[in-house]
Amino acid sequence: MAAAAALALLPGAAPPGTLDLSVENLRSGRGTLRICLTRAPQNFPRCMDDAMAVKRNIPAAAPQTQFTGLASGGWAVALIHDENDNRRLDTFAGIPREGVGFSRNPPLGFGAPRFEKAQFAVGSGLAAQQVRMRYFF
Repeated sequence: MAAAAALALLPGAAPPGTLDLSVENLRSGRGTLRICLTRAPQNFPRCMDDAMAVKRNIPAAAPQTQFTGLASGGWAVALIHDENDNRRLDTFAGIPREGVGFSRNPPLGFGAPRFEKAQFAVGSGLAAQQVRMRYFF
């Protein structure tokens, strides 16, 4: 956080941005929302090997959060509704049994959307995204 504040003081550096994220269409308030916020298309949507990704877990019963100190540029959000709190996305025949959601709410086909379909801009002010959860079972 201190590094982001220091960067904001540099001449020509854009001040860090803020993202308000809310989640709608939850099937229940049970479990945890596991959120991945990334700028790296190659690591979207899993964020597994993304050291710069911002990951957060919030209770499904309180489906909103705020991210501060974000660098300006393109970001994308992927999240799962881990209803049974087993720390993974449960699937059946490759189809999610728990809810999934992405920034900008792109149409879903087979697999997750490409980064470009979920990408949104963060500037020096406040950005907002409302992610609509989708369930297949």
